[in-house]
Amino acid sequence: MRAQNLRHAASSIVVRDSGGRVYLHRRTSTKDVYPGLLDFTAGGVVLAGEEPDVGAVRELAEELGIEGVPLVSFGVADYADDATRYRAFRFCATWDGLIRWQPEEVAWGDWVTLDELVRRIDDDPETLMPDSVAVWRDTVRAWQAGATGAEIPPAPDEG
Repeated sequence: MRAQNLRHAASSIVVRDSGGRVYLHRRTSTKDVYPGLLDFTAGGVVLAGEEPDVGAVRELAEELGIEGVPLVSFGVADYADDATRYRAFRFCATWDGLIRWQPEEVAWGDWVTLDELVRRIDDDPETLMPDSVAVWRDTVRAWQAGATGAEIPPAPDEG
């Protein structure tokens, strides 16, 4: 799939704390796609035969050690570039507990405010995962503007 850049399904989960901050982490330098970049989503490839919401739960537990938290669906968005092509099944989780990184995937992480995240998106986009920015930018901006849920527009379907 990676070698031929085949289209696939993937989960994309933004984790926020009860104060509204977003969890931002650095990918390890050994990742096959976008090594060393900052990411404000957890997620990954949906396995063959796996439902996207089940894959999101699995990925959140594997990558950040977050379990037993409800996921809110934020719809789907398509993304494609020279490195990857996929349909993103977008979710958000609220979590105030301990984050446990998967050492093969996460090198570092911390909570950032929405203002800080938007500043990074605007001023330092080359340091962030381009797919996460593409499929979440409008939602993050809506959160920053005070939107809470139903009024947030779905991600653009770029497929």
